[in-house]
Amino acid sequence: MSETTESTNQEHPAAEEGARRQAFQAEVQEVLNLMTHSLYSNKEIFLRELISNASDACDKLRFEALGDDSLLAEDPELRIEIEVDEEKRLLTIRDNGIGMSQDEVVENIGTIARSGTRRFLEKARGDAEFDEQLIGQFGVGFYSSFIVADDVTLLTRRAGAPEAEGVRWMSAGDGTFEVSAASLPRRGTEVILHLKEGEDEFLQTWTLRSLVQRYSDHIGFPIRLKETKPAEEEGGEPTVEWTTVNQASALWTRPKSEISDEDYTAFYQHLTHDNDEPLAWAHNAVEGAQNYTSLLYLPGKAPLDFMMQRDERHGLKLYVKRVFIMDAAEQLLPHYLRMMRGVLDSSDLPLNVSRELLQENDGVRKIRAAVVKRSLDLLAKVANQQPEKYTTFWSEFGTVLKEGIVEDMGNREKIAKLLRFTSTADTEAGDSVSLEDYVARMKDDQESIWYITADSLNAAKNSPHLELFRQEGIEVLLMHERVDEWMMGYFPEFDGKPLKSVAKGDLDLGDVAPEADDAEKPEILDRMKAVLGDAVQDVRASRRLTDSASCLVLGEHDMALHLKRMLEQAGQAVPDSSPVLEVNLDHPLLQRLSEAGEGDFEEWTRIVHEQAVLAEGGQLDDPAAFVARVNRLILGST
Repeated sequence: MSETTESTNQEHPAAEEGARRQAFQAEVQEVLNLMTHSLYSNKEIFLRELISNASDACDKLRFEALGDDSLLAEDPELRIEIEVDEEKRLLTIRDNGIGMSQDEVVENIGTIARSGTRRFLEKARGDAEFDEQLIGQFGVGFYSSFIVADDVTLLTRRAGAPEAEGVRWMSAGDGTFEVSAASLPRRGTEVILHLKEGEDEFLQTWTLRSLVQRYSDHIGFPIRLKETKPAEEEGGEPTVEWTTVNQASALWTRPKSEISDEDYTAFYQHLTHDNDEPLAWAHNAVEGAQNYTSLLYLPGKAPLDFMMQRDERHGLKLYVKRVFIMDAAEQLLPHYLRMMRGVLDSSDLPLNVSRELLQENDGVRKIRAAVVKRSLDLLAKVANQQPEKYTTFWSEFGTVLKEGIVEDMGNREKIAKLLRFTSTADTEAGDSVSLEDYVARMKDDQESIWYITADSLNAAKNSPHLELFRQEGIEVLLMHERVDEWMMGYFPEFDGKPLKSVAKGDLDLGDVAPEADDAEKPEILDRMKAVLGDAVQDVRASRRLTDSASCLVLGEHDMALHLKRMLEQAGQAVPDSSPVLEVNLDHPLLQRLSEAGEGDFEEWTRIVHEQAVLAEGGQLDDPAAFVARVNRLILGST
């Protein structure tokens, strides 16, 4: 395919004998139905997806050629070509990349080869306002051809295979496809679309040029469009030219002064298949002991399957000397920064670098440390200079960033400054209170940063453990995500001030609310402990409570009750511990208890304990007994 290569889309290679027709896998058929009947708002994305696939094929060939340079020998200049035949209503997108064997064609196109396609369907089925960006994110881009085409032909031959091992694939999107052998003179893949009536715009070269520049300008291979130029002289013949219509250079290799915000945004959208703009980016070239360029992006919105990706590969696209090496080099970023997107291009790593070598390479560890620093610096810059944007980021990715407190001790202080919480303070920050904000508002004699963890925001807000803190005007951070209790187990202090749970250990508010002189322990507490037995570690008078009758208090290092319940439900073993029951001796319920006879004393004691369990969001061992007990006492008091 030279600059003047003749098209093959007018006379397709004839199928060899033995063509076989097969049915699409059921999920693929559902994808096709979705493409043909649901996506009308942004039809042109099919071209973006087919060009992206062609670019991937060229990348893969360049990588495989590192070990076998003969794969490129017949045609060393990798490229993508676009051609139209207005008379026959044909649009062709071809590449001279890696190509496919017949088995690969059937696996990649006729069946679902990755779980992401099933996730795509699950999302699409339940989304009334289906977003076409999912097509790229979930890897079903080829099927978008059927948005505009009523018949699709694919011709492909794998690099290194003989001409006779080409493959011809055809489908009208009707539930079946036909695969046959074909003799193909060139490696690579050619997708030929027979456009539906009414899709004439995609037969116009000026439209195609515009779409390439909008969606695919930063593809690292030349995209050439076949154009017919009018004759220069009257009576002369028109000329046919192949014109490169994209920049065909890796954006990250260009000087920052030559790259506009629009360029950075367009490259991000190409890289991530995200139609939204990134929140921010950082582009850096490092020269010295190590030579590499990084381009990091901070997304504004999490992919729809982001929280399901905890155990999947993540990371930056890795290039070595501009040669694409791997799509998700997780060794370059820690797991808690898996939301970051971008590329890293190294001049020092070997071209045949493997994942195992990345894991063991000292140079990679230094690059990783630098990438982490730049990522956290980028987050800090957005948090300090564009707090509204950072609030958007936090709502999407805050839960993941909290994992860094546990996973990255070396950067704990930087990560801690990026955390945001809801608190009991009535501030304009709302749900975006930083630890620095909290420290700046601390009372003069306050020594600790106070927080509470719970399994919901309402449970945290309404916890009886907050009553004394509200009375004394002490701010408390309200933590209500699953990760919080785990995180706080590894987060003892910030800015030299200890972080303490309002629901654990002895309560010491320092000079803000001095403790009263110790008094003799009332007999009622021992009697209550005798009734409750091993259900509680002890029963004691509470300083925390001003309105409620009781609450459960854990040891300083005990696991929160809501986390303990969650782990037990998941079948995991948890440490055996019992909470302390604290009671408000001034509460009418406790006064009633002190006046009760022996039989009613046990009933009232159990109710006081069960109320505390329910206030923690816990489940009673015998809810029916609790209801019967309450009913008896209500009826007995009327």
